[in-house]
Amino acid sequence: MSLLGSLLGGGGQAGGSDLVSVAGQLIQQAGGVQGLAGMLHQGGLGEAVQSWVGNGANQAVSGDQLNQALQSGGLGSVLQEAAGKLGMDQGQLSGALAQVLPHVVDHLTPGGQVPAQGQGGGFDLGSLAGLAGKLFG
Repeated sequence: MSLLGSLLGGGGQAGGSDLVSVAGQLIQQAGGVQGLAGMLHQGGLGEAVQSWVGNGANQAVSGDQLNQALQSGGLGSVLQEAAGKLGMDQGQLSGALAQVLPHVVDHLTPGGQVPAQGQGGGFDLGSLAGLAGKLFG
């Protein structure tokens, strides 16, 4: 079983699509990829976010680091609500998102560039539909 699968308690692709949806929701609430990147940069994760956007390997972050950056960026309530819906605590969700979010950001920035505000800021969640299959298949 993959690391992501074990994080989801063996939930596989179905649980994975929920997690990708939560990542998409966070991006929407942050004002798009650009907003999320700025928020995470301010939260001390700038170098990691640049690696997610760029064409090289994605730098890992811990669930605690991600949770702290999202909380300080005002997205704590989104995390709390999503954790409740998925039946896990916020720490578990943050840990799982730390595994998924780099792939989501990478997927949404294929040219190594963050879309400008207004260009993909209101991206279509459907653009992430195939990503869960790739990550959790």
